[in-house]
Amino acid sequence: MTVKELNESDFKHAIQSKKVVIVDFYAHWCGPCKTLGPIMEEVSSEGYTVYSVDVDENRALAQAYSVSSIPTVLFFKEGKKVDQFVGVREKEDIIEMAQSHS
Repeated sequence: MTVKELNESDFKHAIQSKKVVIVDFYAHWCGPCKTLGPIMEEVSSEGYTVYSVDVDENRALAQAYSVSSIPTVLFFKEGKKVDQFVGVREKEDIIEMAQSHS
């Protein structure tokens, strides 16, 4: 699996899942986001559904979920936000957070 890019038109549908969906809000110019990107790819390769949202191209989505610092990672289940973190975390920490909502 790879991390797929979401935009405002496909976001709501993508987070409607009985499994935990992980969404990474990032920007191309953000240093910590560049560090987190490969980690999110690893999480995806472990079988988790991971999406990314470019905050520069999807400002309304970032505002809707109160994303003021990046990277911000949100966890959704059945369309509802169940968890989040800001900054860079290790793959194991991210997977642990996702599993806690499974």
